Amino acid sequence: MAQPEGLLYSKEHEWTKIEGDLATVGITDYAQNSLGDIVYVELPRVGQVLKQHASVGVVESVKAVSDLFTPVGGEVVEINGALEGDPALVNREPFAGGWLYRVRVADASAPEGLLSPADYEALVAEGAH
Repeated sequence: MAQPEGLLYSKEHEWTKIEGDLATVGITDYAQNSLGDIVYVELPRVGQVLKQHASVGVVESVKAVSDLFTPVGGEVVEINGALEGDPALVNREPFAGGWLYRVRVADASAPEGLLSPADYEALVAEGAH
């Protein structure tokens, strides 16, 4: 499956879309598919300052509980409140309505170390977890 353009990806299967100093974060289609039916999402708090690549929450599915890592650092400015009542939205729309949180990016170099769509596609093709 081709990865959406305009996004950057982490090796831990999160995506980010950076627009100005705001970054929207979610998990990839590969990640949600690997997890199965998502039943709970624990997100960082609004106002919390995140360090790039740190564990910031969990995604729980019928199969497993997985740590959620942030591909960018900065202050959380918004969380996707729709996930509280409908965590399966991440399964249905991982790149749209199933986004997780938004961060005001602290460091303009934050995207360094993230993968392009083509590089992420190669990682997934190798079966990396």
